Amino acid sequence: MSLKTFADALPDYAKDLRLNMSSLLADQTLGDENRKWGLVLACAHGTGYKPIVEAAEAEVAGKIDEAHANAARAAAAIMAMNNVYYRFVHLATNPVYETLPAKLRMQCIGNPGIDKADFELFSLAVSAQNGCGMCIDSHERVLTQHGIKAETIQGAARVAAIMTAVATVHATL
Repeated sequence: MSLKTFADALPDYAKDLRLNMSSLLADQTLGDENRKWGLVLACAHGTGYKPIVEAAEAEVAGKIDEAHANAARAAAAIMAMNNVYYRFVHLATNPVYETLPAKLRMQCIGNPGIDKADFELFSLAVSAQNGCGMCIDSHERVLTQHGIKAETIQGAARVAAIMTAVATVHATL
């Protein structure tokens, strides 16, 4: 099932979400196909909602290379862990947690198998889904250092918002 078909199943009260999904699927401003569809795939996995993951996997098949697909999945997986941990560090009032080593394996961040900026963009989008401000700031800094424009970063957050909203409403049907 395509993501358009998936979104078309949403009820009338979610018409804006259907239209936003259509706009997202036609968007040419997110970068090349690997970046765009990698963002979509990372955010689908970031929802944790199997039906939208399956729709996104079907949508991106043949539109994205395997390295970007695996990196998108890896970004969602590692952010599922990091966003919880670093949100805890950020929200805890005791500053001692900021000084302790995380002791979490996260090698895919250092060696994602694709362009570092693309992986950081995928990670930022999933961090937005998971509400980790500390991670959002960290990824945004790296993206800015790599010359990624604010509009592209905002676009990644928009993908995260659309995919999350569509998954949330669909889960209630």
